[in-house]
Amino acid sequence: MQTKSRPFRRGAVAAPAPKPLLDRIPLRLRQIGIAYLFLLPALAVMGTFQFYPMAHGFYLSLFDYSPLDPDTTFVGLANFRRLLEDSAFYLSLMNSFLYLLVVPAIIACSLGLAVLVEPNIPFVHFFRACYYIPVVTMMVVVALIWRFIFDTDRGLINQVLVSLNILSEGIPWLTSEAIALFTVMTVTLWKGLGYYMVLFIVGLKAIPNTLLEAARIDGAQPWQILLYIKVPLLLPTIALVSVLSSIAALQVFDEIFIMTGGRVGTSTLVFMIYETGIHDASMRMGYASAVGVVLFGIVLSFTIVLWKFLEWLTAKVY
Repeated sequence: MQTKSRPFRRGAVAAPAPKPLLDRIPLRLRQIGIAYLFLLPALAVMGTFQFYPMAHGFYLSLFDYSPLDPDTTFVGLANFRRLLEDSAFYLSLMNSFLYLLVVPAIIACSLGLAVLVEPNIPFVHFFRACYYIPVVTMMVVVALIWRFIFDTDRGLINQVLVSLNILSEGIPWLTSEAIALFTVMTVTLWKGLGYYMVLFIVGLKAIPNTLLEAARIDGAQPWQILLYIKVPLLLPTIALVSVLSSIAALQVFDEIFIMTGGRVGTSTLVFMIYETGIHDASMRMGYASAVGVVLFGIVLSFTIVLWKFLEWLTAKVY
């Protein structure tokens, strides 16, 4: 059976072809979707190795959990109440805050190095590379070398001081409760200088030369240019270095573990997590997770407060 085709009317407009499904999505949503598609591999890695362990740590802090004991008991906030009665926790907490003393030293020394190697002087790239070598060296290697240097009986420093008759006997750099933690701080300072120096060099390069030339024409001395022009303009970089170095100081572990083993009153919160959850015979991971939650809260709160203060200070200067 044949069907009759409709006669074509003069002036009639054909119906537009339907748009593909992808074209029906707004352009902004498509751009966001493509961006997240590229981020998906990185988010998957971060979710597996960072976000999930973090969430699981919060979960374990509510349990009396040990991998050696099949019975896991929900204890709620009991682990946190035990922390308030644990003298080892207060010692580790105090040492973690005391370790923040390394932050001003890092800022001052790395800024000083950046000022010295920022100009295009002969061999400047060689000096920059030398200062940066400790950054790319493994902390295990660095700590082992410095442990030998600071050794009481055979250490290089004590050998030199005794041979020059400056001291009659070696200083117990790593075995004295009074100075052991400060000795380890010097290693953290030495290793981190190159990294923060690079950040300050970038900040110095961003300062317009016209400001520096105008100051020189007006007769400003180099120290005046540094104090009244460079440092105020470097406040955003100083804020970044302060936050990064403070987080690193609160999370210090490698230097403590290798150089002192947490003895002579040098345990920090991160070392306490290792000592309680892994090194201890009972492996109290629930209790160690509670310490980790407290450390997370301290780092987050300290970072927010420090960043807000530096933002306020920058706004006052500018």
